[in-house]
Amino acid sequence: MLKDNTFIIAEAGVNHNGSLEMAKQLIFKAAEAGADAVKFQTFKANKVISRYAEKATYQKRTTGNEESQLEMVRKLELDEAAHIELKSYCEECNIQFLSTPFDLESVDLLVQKLEISLLKIPSGEITNGPLLLKIAQTGLPVILSTGMSTLGEVEQALSVLAFGYTRLQEIPSLQKLQEAYSDEAGQRALLEKVTLLHCTTEYPTPYQDVNLRAMDTMKKAFGIPVGLSDHTEGISIPIAAVARNAKIIEKHFTLDKNLPGPDHKASLEPEELKVMVQAIRQVEVALGSRLKSPAESEKKNKDIARKSLVATCAIQRGEIFTPDKLTTKRPGTGINPMFYWEAIGKVADRDYQEDEVIVSYANTL
Repeated sequence: MLKDNTFIIAEAGVNHNGSLEMAKQLIFKAAEAGADAVKFQTFKANKVISRYAEKATYQKRTTGNEESQLEMVRKLELDEAAHIELKSYCEECNIQFLSTPFDLESVDLLVQKLEISLLKIPSGEITNGPLLLKIAQTGLPVILSTGMSTLGEVEQALSVLAFGYTRLQEIPSLQKLQEAYSDEAGQRALLEKVTLLHCTTEYPTPYQDVNLRAMDTMKKAFGIPVGLSDHTEGISIPIAAVARNAKIIEKHFTLDKNLPGPDHKASLEPEELKVMVQAIRQVEVALGSRLKSPAESEKKNKDIARKSLVATCAIQRGEIFTPDKLTTKRPGTGINPMFYWEAIGKVADRDYQEDEVIVSYANTL
């Protein structure tokens, strides 16, 4: 599923505000910024949200408290025709179309009608066993966000995915889920098909709550690739995550942070997204290999920056080198100063002028 480079997802989410034209503008801007994929959200609001569900605090802050969460989200739905048009436009813009299904019907739309090759599971669905199972039974690779989760909850979700990938003919139970997670076929399927995203589900996320080291914990615990779904302000955290070996970066973006809607204020604007992508690509190049050796570009500077043994005064051929006759100065074209102690007591095998680099010596003449 993953390339050698970090897979960068520009999370359009619901920042299209229900407008097909705005959604297409988001696709264009994501492609222009150099992202690998642009991701939307696929749902039927009345199948996902109860009419009694309250808005999250950040949603109340950004959209007010006059309407219910269901009423707010219903206005952000994209129908099947819009999905088909957006996927086609992504192909025109040479960027991968992704979307997150929030209900069982949406999985069918994305997989059967749009024939997408990768599914993203959001943090809020990590305990939604039936949805996880249906997604795994498609056989498609999965990106699983882990916001609000404990390590145990992540393992439970992975057990459902392992079962769905490997035991298509069986009826699930908690025991069978754990068996599927533990057996070789389940572990192999998870390794081949699943990437975990560390995530903090707050908009925007305070820096003290990011906890990038949790990526290392999940990698060690589950042995599968890990990335970051980031909700902080700015671009420093995704860049730091790439330096910590994140395989995927997902970041919300918008056409304008001042637009009405729940997620705009915690999103990047197009130019910020472009700068983030460029910075990530620079970090990838800078990571290099684990070998510690001189870089090709710096080799030319070695003789200039380093020092050699140098005569502190005129030295005649046959004189013995003593501490008062030798020092270390640039350039580094002569004897390495690490041989200073070796040179003391040796004999000059030629005449040297004051400040001249020592290039050789003899034991005796």
